[in-house]
Amino acid sequence: MKKNGFLSGAFVSTFCIILCKIVGLLYVIPFYSIIGESGGALYSYAYTIYALFLTLSTQGIPVAMSKIISEYNTLNYHWSKEKAYKIVRNLMVGLGVLWFLILMIFAKPIAYLIIGDIKGGNTIEDVTLVIRSISFALLAVPFLSSIKGYLSGHKYITPYAISNVIEQLVRVGFIIIGSYLAAKVFKLKTATVVAIAVLGATIGALVSYLYLKIKKAKNKEAFNIKAKKIEGEKNNTSKTILKKVIMVALPFVVIDFVRSIYSVVDTFTINSTLTSLGYSLKDSEYILSVISTWGSKLNMIILAFEAGLTVSLIPNISSSFVKGDMKDVNNKINQSFQMIMFINLPMVLGLFVLATPVWNLFYGNNALGIDIFSLYVFQALTFAFYSISIDSAQIMGNTKLALGTLFGSFLLKALLNVPFMNFCPLIGIKAQYAPIILNLILHVGTTIVIAVIQSKKYKLNYKQSINPILKSILISLIMFVSLKIMALFIPVDIETTKFNFILLTALYAIVGCAIYIILSYNYNLIDRIFRIDSKAKLKNVLRKFKKSTN
Repeated sequence: MKKNGFLSGAFVSTFCIILCKIVGLLYVIPFYSIIGESGGALYSYAYTIYALFLTLSTQGIPVAMSKIISEYNTLNYHWSKEKAYKIVRNLMVGLGVLWFLILMIFAKPIAYLIIGDIKGGNTIEDVTLVIRSISFALLAVPFLSSIKGYLSGHKYITPYAISNVIEQLVRVGFIIIGSYLAAKVFKLKTATVVAIAVLGATIGALVSYLYLKIKKAKNKEAFNIKAKKIEGEKNNTSKTILKKVIMVALPFVVIDFVRSIYSVVDTFTINSTLTSLGYSLKDSEYILSVISTWGSKLNMIILAFEAGLTVSLIPNISSSFVKGDMKDVNNKINQSFQMIMFINLPMVLGLFVLATPVWNLFYGNNALGIDIFSLYVFQALTFAFYSISIDSAQIMGNTKLALGTLFGSFLLKALLNVPFMNFCPLIGIKAQYAPIILNLILHVGTTIVIAVIQSKKYKLNYKQSINPILKSILISLIMFVSLKIMALFIPVDIETTKFNFILLTALYAIVGCAIYIILSYNYNLIDRIFRIDSKAKLKNVLRKFKKSTN
């Protein structure tokens, strides 16, 4: 195994995450046709609740482990590093068992909170079944998450990223085969089909964990597993390390928990509010499933870069911060913002233009779904900035800022979600847009607050990002306008076959990418953001190509 630098780690993890998201998107086409809209709503209920409990048992702790191990490794505290890994692993497994038991026992009351007494859609028994089925993943994922954090902290991003691909392939394979056999061969009811499908999360986690376990065992000499204490770590007892783990991990756990319950707020408020405004339960369940599951699956392709960037950002910023190299910290944060705007914005605008063919391709022709997704896609941009801002604050030890802004935005979400859905129709905005608009406002507001406070506390300077970000916006708008003009001659809002939707999407994607890359190249934007000499690299490639053809 080879260690990854900041950019190489970001690109390796991003590539694998994008591959995972592509697989995660493609399986939706057959899976959605098998389970239908009611099954889709059940699937989204299960994963929303699962994500919340997964956060309490695993999410955040691997990030904290990555930070702690990176810090100890930088200081050559190898004994402390290994002790921290064992403590964190045991802690996560214990929490996984605890939350598994709670979810199994209280699945029915949770289902009642989601459905209530509303009739005409899925039943409380159906929701209870799928929640209990997915809870088994809480017994497997902690083992996987702990070893991922360990490898990430050592800057071994490649095996970490490959394990994500393995997990996704196994999970998706189980979902498709399991749901097809259950529905088409054994003719089981929809709730049972979905319950079988969600077991894929457990199987995928177990297989991925075995891969990393074998990988770690084959390269054990790279980790100094049997290292003894050195002078600087003599005071690092199991008790002090556990305290450090808790102090570092707790904010990350709380941060990820609050992120997860953002979507839970929608789960517990959308059905009751929209039905009180005259929507049918069928429509409100569909709207909720678009916001909490099906729209987010499409957005995840865009957010893959932010996720990959975070995997590499955490150990690298942590290492620079421990060394007191604030110039490098400042450069990495600025570079992260520049890369997010450069990559995410054109993809968001492209998906906005292609909302109709993309939605039809994956979920079939549903005007309501297309309408909601056309706005929802912009969350892929605001959430990326929001997420990176909170993570960077926490990595640099500014826990109060990270938690304060996150709790503040969540409280506003919880307090305003229902009133905002009631208010929007009064000013001519459809109620179904309200939760999305509120999220966009809160993401942007939180990002600005963190940026201002960070700049004052750590003397971070964001001026170096202004020019690249403005250029990215300008080039993205030129691409967007070009695609809208193209739509006058080759319409995308048409009823046609799935194959034609694929052709339309591919054509617009090729044209949009070509416009964006050519303009970025001419404006030297690629060179500036990624700190490479693209023209020299291009000449080198052409020179090698000529030699190979002669």
